[in-house]
Amino acid sequence: MKLGLIGLPGSGKTTIFEALTQNVLDSLNKKENRVGTIKVPDKRLDVLSGMYQPKKTTNAQVEYFLPGMMDKNKDKTKDPTGWIQIRECDALIHVIRNFGIYGSEKPSPRKDFQEIDMELILADLIVVEKRLERLKLDRKRGKKTDQEEFPILKECLETLENEIPLRKNKELADSHLLRGYAFLSAKPMLVLFNNDDENNSIPDNTNSLTSTENCGIIRGKLEHELAQMTSEDAQDFLKEFNIASSARDRVIHQSYKILGLISFFTVGPDEVKAWTIKKGTSAVDAAGAIHSDIKKGFICAEVLSYEDLMNAGSYQEAKKKGTVRLEGKTYDVLDGDIINFRFNI
Repeated sequence: MKLGLIGLPGSGKTTIFEALTQNVLDSLNKKENRVGTIKVPDKRLDVLSGMYQPKKTTNAQVEYFLPGMMDKNKDKTKDPTGWIQIRECDALIHVIRNFGIYGSEKPSPRKDFQEIDMELILADLIVVEKRLERLKLDRKRGKKTDQEEFPILKECLETLENEIPLRKNKELADSHLLRGYAFLSAKPMLVLFNNDDENNSIPDNTNSLTSTENCGIIRGKLEHELAQMTSEDAQDFLKEFNIASSARDRVIHQSYKILGLISFFTVGPDEVKAWTIKKGTSAVDAAGAIHSDIKKGFICAEVLSYEDLMNAGSYQEAKKKGTVRLEGKTYDVLDGDIINFRFNI
């Protein structure tokens, strides 16, 4: 899972990136891309690790990407829209300034959001128009074209021309026919209002935005300081500023939510591990997330929910209570499932 940070200059993208990844640099070449891979905190994994005492405990991971400043001459030749670096991301985090800067205008979150969102829409519009022109030309030349591709691109064109991001039409955004295009406005988005240290409120005049987008609040400068502290100092800091949990934990949770992700677990004496999959993933596909051979030789999945394990106290007791069950290929894995895959190659 990879999320790209976007936003206007001065919005605090670098501050937020460093707060999330604890990847703080004293000096920085702004043209360089930065990637931070962090462990996904999960109390359930901690409990399971305590129960099984494995040799190794492996958290799920999430990757945050901060694109460097674009080289207009170099990057425009690869992607005329100027968004080539962010297209490979699974989702976007749109950082919006909601803090004061001496000598600058007051923050205008709604306006800033619309400015970047319109850039995403226009970038996708360029791609759609070029592809439709190509398809029309191919038809004139008598070349065979995908009969489903043209109408779905026409629907994209109409949506974008009406200044509506493709993510607003989930069925359209999720279409397998559009996967190769990596449309920017189709990507799930988390809007983060970057507030002053003392401000923990949603900005005024953003009701239309907060009611239609996934939004969150972060006090970037404060969280940046927190990211550089020891765990003990961080706990005192959280209490002092009345912060229930760090922004890092909250943003990870929101990242999972916008991408529709869940976690299942595999347990044993060698390793207790959390695996990340899409909600609605079948047991056989979840097996494939571990290894293609397990998917290929899938027989069944021995499943126990985390809650049932906690209620029983142990795996053996859960078996006695009948809460450990065998599921087939089509079973939809649920968040918190503990699974032992049976397979034969």
